[in-house]
Amino acid sequence: MTLVDLKSFGDELKSTSRLPVLFVGHGNPMNALYDNSFTRSLNIVGGEIKNEYKINAILVISAHWLTNGTFVNVNENPEIIYDFSGFPDELYQVKYPATGSPLYAAETLKLNSNIVTSSDWGIDHGSWTILKHLFPQADIPVFQLSIDYYKPLQYHFDLAAQLKSLREKGVLIIGSGNIVHNLRLSFQTIRTHGEEFALDWAIEFDAWIKSKIDTREFNSIINYESAGEIGKLSVPTVDHYVPMIYSLAIAEKSESIIYTHEEVTFGAMSMRCFRIG
Repeated sequence: MTLVDLKSFGDELKSTSRLPVLFVGHGNPMNALYDNSFTRSLNIVGGEIKNEYKINAILVISAHWLTNGTFVNVNENPEIIYDFSGFPDELYQVKYPATGSPLYAAETLKLNSNIVTSSDWGIDHGSWTILKHLFPQADIPVFQLSIDYYKPLQYHFDLAAQLKSLREKGVLIIGSGNIVHNLRLSFQTIRTHGEEFALDWAIEFDAWIKSKIDTREFNSIINYESAGEIGKLSVPTVDHYVPMIYSLAIAEKSESIIYTHEEVTFGAMSMRCFRIG
């Protein structure tokens, strides 16, 4: 299928009720196998949305598809990607056999001239580990939008705002990352205090972000360095932070933002999740 074909592919898509937007702090890939408060919260949220809306496709902006440029995945049958190492064999046996969505990828392509197509990606663990709990039947098409790692946060906020119309065409948009994600300090802390321990500065930054979300101070979230040292420690690299920027940029001013899970664990990992709309 050519670029011209793709751009005309979704011309007849019908409008639907405006779907919610999610941000999920995905954390440890082993959550794909766990039954815990985090995974149960995903199951509840997914069930509620599926009962309330007809979902035509799911678009995930995952912290684990980092590129030079912004790409949308047009694979009809994306493969599950085990983009990690050193985990139990059981995790590598997990399947999530959702189809792709060239139709809605084509619609996404039309919304910003910086977006180009890719068929080189599948469904990475920032997506399938959470979708397995949100929509365990894998009966909704899934496609991903990459994160241009070389662009500033304002670029991502502005681009994301142009994706809003997808919500009214049956697309559920999910940002998947972590507000606080410092793996080096996480591993150090786990060795001395265990997995459930949370460092004070990680708790403080997670709360700071929550306060900025509550007051819709999204500019402060984009400029997270204004939080001082706790911001630098919590966001040593922006890969896991950017997906939250996408979710917030797609919110309408009047929409409610509900926290569906709140937890800081692994020393320096925020599992905070929220639903918009």
